[in-house]
Amino acid sequence: MSMQESVKLEINDYLMREGEESNEMYYLTSGTLGVFKRKGDTEQQIGTIYSGELVGEMSFIDGEPRSATVKALGEAELTVIPKDALQKYLNTQPKWYKALVQTLLDRLRRANARVRI
Repeated sequence: MSMQESVKLEINDYLMREGEESNEMYYLTSGTLGVFKRKGDTEQQIGTIYSGELVGEMSFIDGEPRSATVKALGEAELTVIPKDALQKYLNTQPKWYKALVQTLLDRLRRANARVRI
């Protein structure tokens, strides 16, 4: 078993930016992150990610660009989860399981698109 890679962020460091491509997701081991959407020339905070939560899971699974920007609200540490690790797991699951995950993601992305900031 290989050592898992971790990322350390300082306050206002960006983890990901809206529209970027994705090859990994993250597990927030400590700290707090803010989720931001662009509105004109500004970024507006639309959510918060707390220790113990996943970050970047939607793009990670469906391959779509990042739907929001995430940056540190203070010092934070994250564990990196590479895409191939999840892909190996999903490939062992029945087709209906992959369809379930994709359906939930599609619905979540549509709901996110309707959010007004």
